[in-house]
Amino acid sequence: MRSSNLTVHMRTHSEDKPYRCNQCVKRFLRSCHLKVHMRTHSGEKPYRCYQCGTSFNQSTHLKEHMRTHSGEEPYRCDQCLKRFSRSFQLKRHMRTHSGEKPYRCNQCVMRFRNSSHLTVHMRTHSGEKPYRCNQCVKCFSQSSALKRHMRIHSGEKPYSCDYCLKHFRESSALTVHMRRTHPGEKPYGCDQCVKRFTQSSHLKEHMRTHSGEEPYRCDQCLKRFSRSFQLKRHMRTHSGEKSYSCDYCLKRFRECSVLKVHMRTHSGEKPYRCNQCVMRFRNSSHLTVHMRTHSGEKPYRCNQCVKCFSQSSALKRHMRIHSGEKPYSCDYCLKHFRESSALTVHMRRTHPGEKPYRCDQCVKRFRRSSSLKVHMRTHSGEKP
Repeated sequence: MRSSNLTVHMRTHSEDKPYRCNQCVKRFLRSCHLKVHMRTHSGEKPYRCYQCGTSFNQSTHLKEHMRTHSGEEPYRCDQCLKRFSRSFQLKRHMRTHSGEKPYRCNQCVMRFRNSSHLTVHMRTHSGEKPYRCNQCVKCFSQSSALKRHMRIHSGEKPYSCDYCLKHFRESSALTVHMRRTHPGEKPYGCDQCVKRFTQSSHLKEHMRTHSGEEPYRCDQCLKRFSRSFQLKRHMRTHSGEKSYSCDYCLKRFRECSVLKVHMRTHSGEKPYRCNQCVMRFRNSSHLTVHMRTHSGEKPYRCNQCVKCFSQSSALKRHMRIHSGEKPYSCDYCLKHFRESSALTVHMRRTHPGEKPYRCDQCVKRFRRSSSLKVHMRTHSGEKP
């Protein structure tokens, strides 16, 4: 290593920054860094794109910009396969997988993935509105809000309805228009099946069911998913997180939809009604299974004999005849059974009155392990 390079390197240990900007208080390790910095004061941008004329104050910025013309995206996420033209974009994107939010507001508990989001948020505390309309006196805390506002002056309406060709200033106004004026309309059609969608993003997600593309990958078990919300939901199976709690019995659930169905056990609500008889059900899946009693449909077929079943659980039980599996065992005589109901009958006939499950903190005994488990909560104080 040359002595000059060693001298510069040693400054990284001593924090010596001998090169000082004479227009602000910033200091630098190297003269070349000061030279680049001075361009922020002078406005000098010596590096110019020959394709669009945009100029930059650093050669690295020009190099990154050129990728917008070439389409080159050398930085790839190894979890969802998305690609990026700049390294900082990949670094920022990775936080959507890790959940990391390193930027914390010092006035409230909010945290953010990006420093820019924190900067915008801080304006809710300070009241600062740095973006001012040059045609009226209105000011805004975000540049995007100013951009939307400017359309009032320019008359620009970039969002158009595919049915009646009306134009709107904001995408939200187009969404409201579609719901009120064209309810049920689905302009985005799949060219591989008959399904149609109200939004192009929904069609894009649907197309993955045909292509088999699964860009979202779990970094713990390598399972892949076609939609980001599926990966997010799956990650809770690893973390054990159960964010949704029942207000009645304190049971907790990983998904809001499961809690919603569970609440019907308390309310007695059964919103799914059979249109051929008087039966009603809490879950749509239960209604689907029930409808097969009317249609005679049996979609689950045994691959070892000709029997078919209306429920997957019935097929699973049947397969034990072929495999010989008997997962339910008696704790007294060690007999094994294919079904839990057979074990229950055996216990009543062969071992009536027996209570093999004993509490190790008091004298109580129980017929079933589940009953013992519930009882143990009276000692631990646990409220599931």
